[in-house]
Amino acid sequence: MNRKLRNTLGLVGILVFLLVAGGVYIFVFQRGKLNERRIKLRDLESINYNTDQLSIQLRTLEKRAASLDSILSSRKFNIPQNLSSIKFYNFINQISAGFSPNTQIDVEFINQKKDKEFLYYEYKIAGNGPYNDVYKLIYSIEQSKELKKIKSLTLTSQISTTKEGVPNFVVNFAGSVAVYFSSDNRFATALFIENNLSTGLKYDAFFPLIRTSIPPNVDDLLDVQGAKLLALIPEGAFLADTKGNTYLLWEGEQVYLGYLTKIDYEHNTVGFILNKGGIIEKVELGLDKEVNKSK
Repeated sequence: MNRKLRNTLGLVGILVFLLVAGGVYIFVFQRGKLNERRIKLRDLESINYNTDQLSIQLRTLEKRAASLDSILSSRKFNIPQNLSSIKFYNFINQISAGFSPNTQIDVEFINQKKDKEFLYYEYKIAGNGPYNDVYKLIYSIEQSKELKKIKSLTLTSQISTTKEGVPNFVVNFAGSVAVYFSSDNRFATALFIENNLSTGLKYDAFFPLIRTSIPPNVDDLLDVQGAKLLALIPEGAFLADTKGNTYLLWEGEQVYLGYLTKIDYEHNTVGFILNKGGIIEKVELGLDKEVNKSK
C-alpha cells in the first residue's frame, strides 16, 4: 500500500471518528437542551405577532386603564404607592402658606406602622394660632386627596397680649396624624389632583362671649365714658373726653369700643353702641345731661 493511499484512509478514519463523536455529543449529551429549545421554539411560533392585532389590544388596554384611573380619581380619597415621609412636611408648608404670621406649627416624624394591608407614617403635630387657621389645618389633613387621618387631638384656648396691650385669642393644639400609603398602585391615580381644601371664615368656637380684658385705645379714639356733648352742628356732633380732647364726629364714625349710631337734632342727643368685652351697651349723651342705658 503506497503512502498516498495510507494518508487518504487515515483522513477518512479521522473524519468518521469526528462524525461519530459529534453525533454522540449532540444526541446524547445535548439531547435535553435540544428538547428545551424545540419546546421554546414551538411556544414562540404559537404566538401571533400580527402588529395590527397588537395595536388593537394596546388600545383596548389603554381604555381600560383610563377607565380604572377615572374611577379612582372620582373617589374622595386615594392611597399613594411608596410615599416619601418628607411629603407630609411639604403638604403642611403649602397649607400654612396663607396663615397668620402668629400661627406656629411643629411637625415631628414618629414612626412607620402597619394597619392591616396598608402602611402609614405617624407624625406628632403641635402649635397654636387663630381659630380659623387651626380649623383649616385640621380640615385640610382630614379632607386631602391622599388619605390622612388625625388619630388624636387636644384643643385648648389661650389669651396672648401684644406689646400694645391688645389681647389675642388663640387656640393651642397637639395630636398625632397618620399618613397612609401602599406597597402597590391599586389605590393610586396616575394624575394626582388635590381636593378642594377651601374652608372660608368660620365662627370662632373658642372666642369667649364675655371677656375680662378689652383692647387699649391705641388709636386715640373718643372714649365715651365720661365724655360730654358740647354742640350739634350740621356736619355732626362736637364732643370732648375727660382729658379735654375735642372730637367732631358724624353718624357711623368709630369711637373707642364702638360707634356713634345716631344724632338726634330734635332732642339734642347723640347715641352710641359700645362692646365692653362682650357686654353691649347703649349710651346716649345730651347737651344738658348724660343718660346711660345698658343691655
